[in-house]
Amino acid sequence: MKSLFEERGGTYSKVGSYQIPNLAMDPQPEGEIGIWGQHRKQYLKEHRKGTYNAMLLQGTLTQHLIDTNAEALDLMDTLVKQMAKAEGVTEELKRRDQLGWVGRMNNVRNRAEEIVRNELIHV
Repeated sequence: MKSLFEERGGTYSKVGSYQIPNLAMDPQPEGEIGIWGQHRKQYLKEHRKGTYNAMLLQGTLTQHLIDTNAEALDLMDTLVKQMAKAEGVTEELKRRDQLGWVGRMNNVRNRAEEIVRNELIHV
């Protein structure tokens, strides 16, 4: 009589007097998880344990993290450009007042990061 594992195409290796199933992980998607993907993973682990475990078991977690990172980077880029333009943080300001430009750009980036966290990561 075949086991359910064998019926589904699984094989065993004999180790001593034991039959050990030959298990292999499904191939993982290629891509960069990045900082935003890491933040998303941490959020899921701490606040959405069921979702995290389901995605992990289904093999969809890595792709989700790669996609989240790419989407977050795109959103950050768009927000920083829009906010900097709206607030007059230009190359002209950078040329005239470098420290002022740095301070204003840091402010813009911090606000953009907060938006990304609230809209993509902590949902």
